[in-house]
Parts: sequence; C-alpha cells; structure tokens
Amino acid sequence: MSAPVVIDARAAIRRETGGVERVAQALVRRLPALRPGRYGVLAPRPRLAHAAGHAWEQLVLPAAARRAALILCPANLAPLASRRNVVVIHDVAALAHPEWYGRAYVAWQRTALPAIARRARLVITVSEFSRGEIAERLGVDSEVVPNGVAESFSPHADPAPAARELGLERPYVLAVSTRIARKNVGVLGAAAAALEEQGIELVTAGSGRSYMHAGAAPPGRALGYVPERLLPGLYAGARALAMPSVYEGFGLPALEAMASGTPVVAANRAALPGICAGAALLADPDDPDAFADALLRASGPERERLTTAGVERAAGFSWDRSAAATDRLIGELL
Repeated sequence: MSAPVVIDARAAIRRETGGVERVAQALVRRLPALRPGRYGVLAPRPRLAHAAGHAWEQLVLPAAARRAALILCPANLAPLASRRNVVVIHDVAALAHPEWYGRAYVAWQRTALPAIARRARLVITVSEFSRGEIAERLGVDSEVVPNGVAESFSPHADPAPAARELGLERPYVLAVSTRIARKNVGVLGAAAAALEEQGIELVTAGSGRSYMHAGAAPPGRALGYVPERLLPGLYAGARALAMPSVYEGFGLPALEAMASGTPVVAANRAALPGICAGAALLADPDDPDAFADALLRASGPERERLTTAGVERAAGFSWDRSAAATDRLIGELL
C-alpha cells in the first residue's frame, strides 16, 4: 500500500461495537474522504477482528504498510516493533484496575501498552482524564481528541422500531454498557425499585466479552446486545440514561443520550464530569440511594432542563471534528 498513512481497521470490522469500535469506524470512514491520497485502510479477515488477530496486527500489518510513513492505530494497541505508530489510547483501565479483567489480558496490556506508548510517534487520547492517566502510568504525553456523536442520535429519532423489537411497552430508564464490573450497574438496584413504583422500567443494553469480569448482574430487564440500527430510537425513547460507571476514559453513551434529548445521570468519577460539563446530574456511584434519587429527578421534574442542556452540550461534538483534529495532528508529523 502506497498511502503515506495506513489505518489499522481491525477494530472497525467487529460485529459488536463499543466506544473503541465507534472511534475506529469513524476514522476509517472519514479520514480517507477528508484527505484523499493521504490515507489507506488495512483490515484483516473478520475472524481476526478480536484476540485471534493479534498476530495479524503485530506482523502482517506493519509488513503490508512498509511503504507508509505512519500507521494509525485507533484501538489502544499497535505493532510493537514499529516506530511509525500513531496510536489512540482510550484509557489504561487494565493497568489501573486489573481486577476487572482476565489474567492473560492484563499480562498482555502490561507488556504491550507501555512499550507501544513510548515507541509511538504520537499518542492520542480522548479526554483530559485519560491524558492524566496515560502520563502517570505510561510516562508519556498525549494529545486529546474527543470522541464525536453520530447524526443518527437525535431527539427526532423514531423510538417505535426499538420498542417493538425489544418489547418495550412501558416508560423506561436506560443503561447502556459493556458487561464489565467497572460499569457498576449493580448500584442501580435501588433505582430500579424506586422507578418501578412510578411505573417506569429499568432496562440495560449491552453484552460481555470473554476477557472482562462481568461483575454484578444488572437489575431490571437485560436486553443484551442491541443492534446499532436500534440504538438511536432506544435512546430517544428513554426517560433518562443511567451511567454509574466508576471508570470511563470518555463515556460515549452519555453524549449519545444527550444528543438524543434524553437526560443523563452519570457517576461523579473519572472522565464523566468533564464530558457532561453541567449538562447532566452527577451522583456518587457508591451510593444506590443517591443514584435512585437523581434518576427520579431526571425522569421527572428536571427532565426538561436536562434535555435542553444535553442537546446543547452534545452539539459541540461530532465525528467530523474528531477526524479533522486527528488529521491535523498527523499532518504535523508528515
């Protein structure tokens, strides 16, 4: 491949998407269109999108990109032997809290992440919180490029298809997260009971991954993994979004909910206060009653105020802006 910059698209082709996959997909789609001729895209076969693809990323990718000046890796990992990497490190959760992950995953992260960060031409991250974590734990500086939010997340999204396919017949409060202990969904037990008294159902969306420890089972009704095509309507139809996570490098569901006109109650931890910036209610994620009270206020008397503030806050983020900021940084290196 002869493009000056090759984008590693391994995360972009995964069937189930979280925040890391969203970023990868956004950059793969937007950067080649933004700067034709600068970017090429390399992806493995779909069966190599997850752990089975480590060897592809470490060996095949740098060989295939040997003529490129830079390799852009948007999903935390990159070829260890390469000194041409621009790597997006979303967080260092596995180093900060290894108890949330399997042993093999933690061992790989402890070995690979510091080496990748120190050898990279440039490290990009997604928030000031993660920038501080990377400096402290990996000993390198990084540039902040915030995540964006897709245009499909809007107060005008139709909630009917999601309600029909997922069997949502009552008003509901939503939690969207991967099944991992740091998402802290167990704290929502008191909220589920309090909401039920108001005729509101608590529903959780998201699936687990083999290298993550799932933690407590979510209260309320678990929907499992929800396809991307249903997410905008699922957000738009919710009375509020609950995000009690104790560790987030960014917190994309909060931003997507705000863009959808859905009030947000988020934990007062990690990146979430900075991302929400006064447009959400913040609560102590260790206090079930505080979270329950905040969700009752967000879905009731404070709903209109939070809806307006959230839409205004989300309007400041877009994937086009994220791509343009990434391209500027890469342009400086070239």
